[in-house]
Amino acid sequence: MKLIECVPNFSEGCDQTAIDAITAAISSVSGASLLDVDPGADTNRTVVTFVGGPEAVEEAAFAAIARAAELIDMRSHHGAHPRMGATDVCPFVPIEGATMEECAELARRLGERVGRELGIPVYLYEHAAPDGRRSLADARRGEYEGLSEREDKPDYGPELNPTAGATAIGAREFLIAYNVNLNTTDRRLAHRVAQAVRELGTPRRDEAGKLLKDENGKTIFDPGRFKECKAVGWYIDEYNRSQVSINLTDYKVTSMHAVFDACREEAAVRGMRVTGSEIVGLIPRRAILEAADHYLRAQGKTTGIPEAARIQAAVLSLGLDELTPFDPREKIIEYRFEGPPAELQAMSVANFNDELSTDSPAPGGGSVAALCGAMAASLTSMVGALSHAKKGFEDKKQAMDHLGREAQLLKDWFLEAVDRDTQAFNEVMTAMRMPRKSEEDRAIRDAAMAVANYGATTVPLEVLEQTVPVLELAQEAAQDGNPNSVSDAGVAAACAVAAAKGASLNVRINVPGLSEDERRLLLDRHDVALERALALGDQVATTVDQVLESE
Repeated sequence: MKLIECVPNFSEGCDQTAIDAITAAISSVSGASLLDVDPGADTNRTVVTFVGGPEAVEEAAFAAIARAAELIDMRSHHGAHPRMGATDVCPFVPIEGATMEECAELARRLGERVGRELGIPVYLYEHAAPDGRRSLADARRGEYEGLSEREDKPDYGPELNPTAGATAIGAREFLIAYNVNLNTTDRRLAHRVAQAVRELGTPRRDEAGKLLKDENGKTIFDPGRFKECKAVGWYIDEYNRSQVSINLTDYKVTSMHAVFDACREEAAVRGMRVTGSEIVGLIPRRAILEAADHYLRAQGKTTGIPEAARIQAAVLSLGLDELTPFDPREKIIEYRFEGPPAELQAMSVANFNDELSTDSPAPGGGSVAALCGAMAASLTSMVGALSHAKKGFEDKKQAMDHLGREAQLLKDWFLEAVDRDTQAFNEVMTAMRMPRKSEEDRAIRDAAMAVANYGATTVPLEVLEQTVPVLELAQEAAQDGNPNSVSDAGVAAACAVAAAKGASLNVRINVPGLSEDERRLLLDRHDVALERALALGDQVATTVDQVLESE
């Protein structure tokens, strides 16, 4: 599956009716999913995020650009953010299964169509630009008011559209739109901080304060601190403060937390302080977790904690909820696709056990085996966290941090398997209930049963196989971890062995429904994993006994 993100910015942040009409045009396209709408009154600008397959994204982008051209008149537009058109910018970003070149080609197709059908000038930028990368700043040079004076011609369309302005269409890496809040209303001070951190840097001046220019008449800049970082300072009346408005054009090169810390340093030099920050639009999970781990490590804390706790650490450290509440389910792009936890995961312990105790055959032993695996991983992570914090274990901190991180990932995997096992069983029951009246019915049913039986066998087999890395971590925790928690490592191993044995039973009860080749292949995997899990279980038990006897 190919998934592409589109993040058009429209030059309207006050008229909700117009904003709703533009986003409705996007939602009307089948296959395009609207994820986020972020209007700003002072910037008079709305950032919209949607995703879909290539064709759906292209069609939805065209529909939105066309609707914006009908509703927004640039002749009367004013706002704090640089802009040159009703749809100011329309970038495409590869998310899953799509390449940058595919996004660039999509941008070119859309640009040609917008220029031809809508009569709007289009300037291509970043990876879609015909002669290498053209920055968004270059594409937008002179803004709306300077369009008639530009010497360079647009890539598509006429040179001017009086009401719709022009549009920059491009393909780029995931861009994080990020604002850092300052305890000042002085835009100029905020801009000096922006100049210090951005890639472009600060204009060079002579002793008299006059701007220095090169032989071509262009201002000379002293480079700023970070690559792939664009920034300006502005004042936002809505918040009654100035901000450093930042675009991180490749967060893998320059991280959000690095720029935040640098803004704190540069603000302090100028007699200010950073009070918090905000993310405009969406952010990749990786970016916010990297920030979380940066600050947790700075505090001497382990990063081997639940993902939700790591994200909360980032929110607190970056002050992401200073201006508005930060909801991870709304702001982190991957969470928008995951949805809420599956049914069994979302249950309380009491409700899960109540459901388990009824005459319903699912959830059953397979889900319980997966839950035992999750508890084993959770306990192992706990030992890692307690060892990381223990005085005298400084030389083990890095190893225990890694142990905790790996155990957390396994915990999350097992929790998903709790529901997956029940879902696999339900698919078997659905296939069994299919009609068998005719030869065709029976053939369809047999095919469905074969697929369902394979799924009902492979889920517990995967659970069995995943107990092996849990037991390896439990052994490390028992051997090198806090001796006061060695019993917890022992219980973790016992739970993992129970998960392995329980999963084994569920594999064995389901293999008769498979073909001979499938049975042989899956039972070979089963035998290898079970033997390894039982051996590791004995090894952890021996280590735990040795530590307890030495205390």
